[in-house]
Amino acid sequence: MKYKIPLAAKLAGAAFLAVLVPIYLHTYGPTNFLWFCDTALILTVAGMWFESPLLISMCAVGILLPQGLWLADFGGNLFGISLFGLTGYMFDARLPLFTRGLSLFHGWLPLLLVWLLIRLGYDKRALAAWTGLAAALVLVCYFFTPPAGAHLANPNIPFNINYVYGFNDQQPQTWVNQNLYVIVWPGALWFAVFLPTHLALRKIFAAAR
Repeated sequence: MKYKIPLAAKLAGAAFLAVLVPIYLHTYGPTNFLWFCDTALILTVAGMWFESPLLISMCAVGILLPQGLWLADFGGNLFGISLFGLTGYMFDARLPLFTRGLSLFHGWLPLLLVWLLIRLGYDKRALAAWTGLAAALVLVCYFFTPPAGAHLANPNIPFNINYVYGFNDQQPQTWVNQNLYVIVWPGALWFAVFLPTHLALRKIFAAAR
């Protein structure tokens, strides 16, 4: 059987997780892995080992566009301009530099996913699969993690994960009823992020076998 993903790449991914996971658990706590991007990182490494086009394609659908925004915000912050408020923590001196450096995976993960799609192809089932996973993560975050504006004993514990309370971390959104917002939010992501990415990937990459 011919493998499409080099063993060295698989080992590198596993080694990175072996370093990141315990440090993130200690610094941010387990709920940090509910972020779409952190979930996608873990699934990407799993997808590399299983050589699963579905897992890789799911992650691409979910995070390629948002990680582009993360990169733009990080680049802006390097010049003192916060574009979207996504990467301020990368410049927080209270966090160890090494811990912040681990978050640079937001920058190289999209490139890795593109490389993996070239090798494995795009699985069109990814749109439905990631949509279901994203909806589940949104509900878990809404019911079991701190809301926007929460005052926590540990300031590093994440809140308003996946923006289930709106884009202002200081207080929940007030546009609509919050229960309605958390229902509409996955649908908005589907139309604005997941579907366009799916259509682009289906056109650009060969179909997975």
